[in-house]
Amino acid sequence: MTNTVDLQALAAQVAGKLTGPGGPFEMTIEPVLGAALPVFKHRHGSLLELLEASRELGDLDYLVSARTRYTFDEHYAAAGALAAALAERYGVGKGDRVGILAANAPEWVLTFWAAQRLGAIPVGYNAWWVPREIAYGLEHAAPKVVIADAKRAALAAETGTDIPVLTMETDLPALIAEFAGGNPGAEVTEDDPAVILYTSGTTGRPKGVVHTQRNMVAVADYHRFMDALATGFRGQAWNGSPAGRRYLATMPLFHIASLHNLSIPRLTTGDAVVFPTSGEFDAASLLKLVETEKVTNWAAVPTLASRILGVDISQYDLSSLTAFSLNSAPSSPALVQRLRERFPVALQGLTTSYGCTESGTAATVATPPELAADNETVGRAVVGVSVEVRDPDGKPVPDGEEGEICIRSPYVMLGYWNNEEATKAAIDENRWLRTGDYGTLRQGKLYISGRRSDLILRGGENVYPQEIENVLDEHPLVRESAVIGVPHEDLGQEVAAIVVVDDPESLSQDELRDHVAQQLAYFKVPARWLVTADPLPRNATGKVLRRDLTLGK
Repeated sequence: MTNTVDLQALAAQVAGKLTGPGGPFEMTIEPVLGAALPVFKHRHGSLLELLEASRELGDLDYLVSARTRYTFDEHYAAAGALAAALAERYGVGKGDRVGILAANAPEWVLTFWAAQRLGAIPVGYNAWWVPREIAYGLEHAAPKVVIADAKRAALAAETGTDIPVLTMETDLPALIAEFAGGNPGAEVTEDDPAVILYTSGTTGRPKGVVHTQRNMVAVADYHRFMDALATGFRGQAWNGSPAGRRYLATMPLFHIASLHNLSIPRLTTGDAVVFPTSGEFDAASLLKLVETEKVTNWAAVPTLASRILGVDISQYDLSSLTAFSLNSAPSSPALVQRLRERFPVALQGLTTSYGCTESGTAATVATPPELAADNETVGRAVVGVSVEVRDPDGKPVPDGEEGEICIRSPYVMLGYWNNEEATKAAIDENRWLRTGDYGTLRQGKLYISGRRSDLILRGGENVYPQEIENVLDEHPLVRESAVIGVPHEDLGQEVAAIVVVDDPESLSQDELRDHVAQQLAYFKVPARWLVTADPLPRNATGKVLRRDLTLGK
């Protein structure tokens, strides 16, 4: 216990020097969208400024895959050329949306930065969406152009959209070559929209989370601050020079974990982002990639971490790997312990965190020493973040009492795209974000006690029942339905459906499964079913009592 307190005190001392007057990450209070928030005093004003600064990194690797590799110089030139092509050929300008519909690839990140040159807003669509979901996303964000990989371009074509769809494999290389030397720029303000990412909503319709230039630059500075903190913790001076790290990107770029907190900050730290070949997301292939590309840092969802333990790790040279973190979904204490026992880097480098798409980055982080001492916590608030646990009336509860987790910081989203009502429900007049998640604070450490009441977390993906129920209820034989999450050893939770029909013999599980699969992404298709004639349990107001729902024996 004494050692933990000493380490905590040392970390506070180092952080104080970094964020205090005259420090490289000096904090100050400034008005942000009507609220006084702590911000980094010495900061860039836009993502484009970060891109311009990246030229100094020259021939260091930035984006790496088996198909394409970009140094920082090459990326800068390619982003300029693509931006010129989007502006001159497709009329993309400030405030216009540029859709990105693809699996992870260097071209995904390149498109993001090309859009920033124009003051345009990249829209990261979920790569697992089927045509029905893609059609909604295209209508909702109304992009001027969509850049997709070949597989998703074909799906987009099935929607019948008249929006131009460019392929990463063919169209992008041709445009970059044709418009080589292009280098447009646009003026933006800190609170202009910088990106839209989709998250599921309790209404069953995905919501577009809007993050600003300020949000994105602040997240990048947060990662630089964490580098400086780690350096100071070792008693060394931090000068911001590249450390030669190589980050493995195994989470989708349409999530903040891989875009905001991995790919974008690496442009400021001079590190490489390594992308697995599309489809090679089994544990053995990833471990081999760590070996061949000398990966140093890896953030994974708990599901993937669990699968790593099913492989003979001793067959791979993982000596380059120095940091491993668990993100995007709660990890059980049992998994954390198994990782420490069998995955060498987890002995020293294992961290976990808590956050959501709306929060922009992790709101709390548990450092390796904290996690070693207490594997149930998700850590303490990160620099610039305030965390409160509140009662139903919005008042902070005493230490150790359960309530709703609320967050305020310069990283928190601007709001939901074209959804003022949802924005007002999520963010109050003082810029506090109501997460809808529940937990407790104990001596500054956060503990998660429950997720949003209806949310299903399947292998790191958020699944809301309403969306699936809407599709099930479209079937002519279905009277009503309810979707719930049930425990699953590998995925954390899997999707289950209770379907009420007049005659259970008239409708098979296979028919229902096919009905959903034609309209929703695979991870939303229920894996377990109960087809019954018994009505769903409801309360006096007619609301389904989800806690009373079971699949039976």
